[in-house]
Amino acid sequence: MAERRQPMGREPRPGIERVQTGVRIERRLLKVLKALAELKDMTLGDLIEGVMLHNFEGRCPFEKDTLRRIAELKRIYGLELGAEASHRLEEKAR
Repeated sequence: MAERRQPMGREPRPGIERVQTGVRIERRLLKVLKALAELKDMTLGDLIEGVMLHNFEGRCPFEKDTLRRIAELKRIYGLELGAEASHRLEEKAR
């Protein structure tokens, strides 16, 4: 079988299998994530995948300009939660 050649300067893309999932997430956090994905012209799923892959390696997925935009989106959507709250969240009774 002939080897598949990539255009010069391009890395081969890893093949993946995506699955549909139902995930419950804090409402304001989701709004910020959706807005950020829109700003980056990507899907919400692609954004989450990229963020998690960076975090799994202990790397920040965002540059300073994007972090400033995230701070603004958090202000707009009233998201005051930070990393320190991640293990203390309690869902309100409906």
